[in-house]
Amino acid sequence: MQHFSHHYQSDISRQQFDLIRQDLEASRKRTHPKHIDPYDIFCAMLYVLKNGCTWRDLLADYPKWSTVYYYWMSWSKAPTPDKPALLTQVLADCKK
Repeated sequence: MQHFSHHYQSDISRQQFDLIRQDLEASRKRTHPKHIDPYDIFCAMLYVLKNGCTWRDLLADYPKWSTVYYYWMSWSKAPTPDKPALLTQVLADCKK
């Protein structure tokens, strides 16, 4: 699995991420092995949210912008109108 080297203020710790890792990984289809650590993808999303940059301006310290954007779209979809999206749930959990 590929890991990226990044240390920005928007990153959360691996210990914090471990609290939400299972939720994020449970939403993933198991058709092929993971090549990129979900921690790196999540930290890249936090970087975009905190800094307000465009997806294409995502730093090279993170996975490719298109990969991060794919997961953003996947995790941002609400499964039903009355249930919040997975990303909404885990971001709320991160604030705790």
